[in-house]
Amino acid sequence: MLTLPFFDDTHRRLAAELAGFRRTAIDPLAAEVERGDPVSGARDVVRRAAAAGLLPLFVGRDGARPELRSLCLAREAVAAGSAFADSVLAVSGLGCFPIAFAGGASLADRYVRAAAAGDAVGAFALTEAGAGSDPSGIETAARRDGDSYVLSGRKLYISNAGVATFYVVFARTGAGSRGLSAFVVDAGAPGFRVERQIETSAPHPLGALAFDDCRVPVAQRVGEEGSGLKIALATLDFFRASVGAAACGLAARALDEARRYAAGRRQFGSAVADFQATKIALADMATELDAAWVKDAGAERVTTEASMAKLFATEAAQRIVDRAVQIHGARGVTRGETVERLYREVRALRIYEGTSEIQRLAIAGRLMEPGAPA
Repeated sequence: MLTLPFFDDTHRRLAAELAGFRRTAIDPLAAEVERGDPVSGARDVVRRAAAAGLLPLFVGRDGARPELRSLCLAREAVAAGSAFADSVLAVSGLGCFPIAFAGGASLADRYVRAAAAGDAVGAFALTEAGAGSDPSGIETAARRDGDSYVLSGRKLYISNAGVATFYVVFARTGAGSRGLSAFVVDAGAPGFRVERQIETSAPHPLGALAFDDCRVPVAQRVGEEGSGLKIALATLDFFRASVGAAACGLAARALDEARRYAAGRRQFGSAVADFQATKIALADMATELDAAWVKDAGAERVTTEASMAKLFATEAAQRIVDRAVQIHGARGVTRGETVERLYREVRALRIYEGTSEIQRLAIAGRLMEPGAPA
């Protein structure tokens, strides 16, 4: 990681602590996750992070939202050991952020503090079959009935499905962009169930959720009725830059693996690292990684900068990991090799929390606004 003014001495000490946590707790877990059940593996990740006292970096401390620079450091470190572990912890943060942002003290005390202690796990239930990058297509409905809302509908591709103890669910309470509202739904709520788990190329607790007349108390609405879209976008804006940090973690691990392999592997009487083509590939990987970190460094983000950070860092990470696989040759596509796992894990970063194409559209839209900088 570059030494940047974005980080102060406190953050640098935290980075060292996180590196130790990754080596002792996350690296050994990566191989186990590949062989085991994603749901039980995710619970193990939460237990390990709770034991190390690191969950507040992802979900926030004292019921408040997390600090962005610390979140970026945490995701960079954990993702270098396991993108699976990073995703589980970050998605719990995605579930906590709306509550800390708009849920009020009572909900924050009940859910965010519990998640920070490891006693709860969050999830963020926005996506549906017809509503991915465009939340206006959400069809899950929430009907007011006395002191409750009754939720009906389906959610798809929800991370931490089957792991989360609570889900922040976005449902339609009216028409148009102001017709979405957010609710905290407990995993044991009557009428709610994880309909099925979805298998992915890299292990991940992903699933489909069903709401069949699921009754949720009014007190578990997050913010005002109709503020759901604002809450969802604020959450994604905050976490989007941290996806770039996770991508940097995967890319840095790929570069390290490629460098060590090239130095130790001999072909035609010489180390692979001595070949000109390998030197050029390693130089390009290092250059792109440094550029990705520069793009990801900054203060509190707004939409355009967060989109730029995610777009550049995730696309660069894909290229870096691909080159690492190439340097490894046949070993690079052999199941069980670190770079083979990284190759499968890095792909999802260009999709979740807004695809690369959606980020480009957001950036272009900002550039075309009146008064945009030339």
